[in-house]
Amino acid sequence: MAAPSDFFRALEGSAPGTAVDREALLAALAWNTDGLVPAIAQQHDSREVLMLAWMNEATLRETLETGRVCYWSRSRKRPWRKGEESGHVQRLVELRVDCDGDTLLLLVDQAGPACHTGRANCFYLTLSKDGGEVRAAVEVDPASVYGRS
Repeated sequence: MAAPSDFFRALEGSAPGTAVDREALLAALAWNTDGLVPAIAQQHDSREVLMLAWMNEATLRETLETGRVCYWSRSRKRPWRKGEESGHVQRLVELRVDCDGDTLLLLVDQAGPACHTGRANCFYLTLSKDGGEVRAAVEVDPASVYGRS
């Protein structure tokens, strides 16, 4: 784990309610070599972890401005507005930055399943010393949502 930047280190002892400049915070984020930062989506009321995706500065700004979550699709190499195909959009409730500035936590209101497999979340597979196990049922047939199998 990388040490926090001076920006984040200076905030470590700050009291609740301390204002932080948005532009300075965005500039201090630990973007990787591709200009991305991991973003964890969590259902705001149940606290269920839904998925992990990536954001670049433009998709992060769009999310903050519109309230509709937009990620960077590494496979498509373009912005990906969650739910643009499925209708299962994520509305931003709150966005948090971790103490090192290298991970985002998006508290969202998820409409429908978050996973492209039709499951509520992307973490439906467990792994142990004895092997893996599928732990959640498909809620929505992906072919009915995406028009493909």
